[in-house]
Amino acid sequence: MCALGRKTGRKEVRQFRIGSRTLSENSPELRPLLQHAYEQRLRPLCMCKEPPAPMYIARLEGQYLVKRMPLSGRDHDPTCPSYEPPYELSGLGPLIGTAIQIDATGKAELKLDFPLTKRGPRALPGAPDEPSGPSIHSEAKKLSLRALLHYLWEAGELTEWRSTWTGKRGWGRVRNSLLNAASQMTASGGSLNDMLFVPEVFRPEDKDGITARRAAALKGVQVMGQGPRRLMLIVAEVKEFASAREGHKVVVRHLPFPLMAEDGTWRHLATGYEAELELWRSNQSFHLIVIATFGISTAGIASVEEIALMIVNEHWLPFETVDELRLLERLSVLKRKSVKGLRFNLSRDQPIVSVTLPEQKPAPVAMFIVPAAAGNDYEHAIAEMIAARPEITPWIWRVGDGEMPRLP
Repeated sequence: MCALGRKTGRKEVRQFRIGSRTLSENSPELRPLLQHAYEQRLRPLCMCKEPPAPMYIARLEGQYLVKRMPLSGRDHDPTCPSYEPPYELSGLGPLIGTAIQIDATGKAELKLDFPLTKRGPRALPGAPDEPSGPSIHSEAKKLSLRALLHYLWEAGELTEWRSTWTGKRGWGRVRNSLLNAASQMTASGGSLNDMLFVPEVFRPEDKDGITARRAAALKGVQVMGQGPRRLMLIVAEVKEFASAREGHKVVVRHLPFPLMAEDGTWRHLATGYEAELELWRSNQSFHLIVIATFGISTAGIASVEEIALMIVNEHWLPFETVDELRLLERLSVLKRKSVKGLRFNLSRDQPIVSVTLPEQKPAPVAMFIVPAAAGNDYEHAIAEMIAARPEITPWIWRVGDGEMPRLP
């Protein structure tokens, strides 16, 4: 039985049980209780269904917020704001239970398809000229670098959007969402938070504090002697690419030094992510997100080992094509929530749901975009996805047939 009860407009108001108390998310008593629960590591329960769905408390910009546990959106009632359509509709489906394993506490253990240590000197140039995607046999077993970025974006709820959030999502909020998502993940036997560096928004009044925190975070990847070198992950926004005496510089925002990429790594980037780079250059309002593994030499130079890119619009929503961008633009002015689907390890010739509308009545809507060049195999795969989820209403835009259909 759903215990949501009251409504504000069309948005349901959640009820949370924390310890022995059950409170509405609008209750003035909830905020101080959340801080106490955060410090005591108490887990809130969403009362939208029986049994209640476990959640967790995140600290974002000094506020305490109740967040959905990784991959638990389907455990909530469809009328609950925490509900999310089945992950099988995106590239996340093949990874669950293999590359991503969720334990009883909601922690996600990740298996990565790239190393976080490096033995010996840096490899000579000659990285493959293909994106850092997995081979067929490893597709569902490990996360590629791009897939990890997609998972952080999804778990951080950065794939979600409503028009009322316009102007409220900047890099500071993106950073906090990524770090809170990483706090619920482990990889290679440790917390992903300890392996992930996301640059802080630069503020002149806190220059010394930012410098000290950055130095502390990066201390572990500074080469200090012989033996395997530890690598870290960085997620940041690209400011520009520049030539160097050898290789290239990847200049990212809010970081006072560049990431150095050898010629082979640069060729891999330029050919494997040609579409992302072309889209980024076409519009100054777009953001280009980089994820990379890197180390720091004894001279203090940060050098990239592996790298992947993702293009996002002005609301930080990922997209792959101009057609998908047009759909996001049409949806961005609506107050109802939309959720962007991501590809993870899947290749571009495999369909995914571009966007879902989880609050649509009488049933959630899955929105597909069929490229003009798609063949019968692509259409057949979409038909199988639709048949597997009869509780969700399909919306299909076949680009080759003409203009976008009317929105649901």
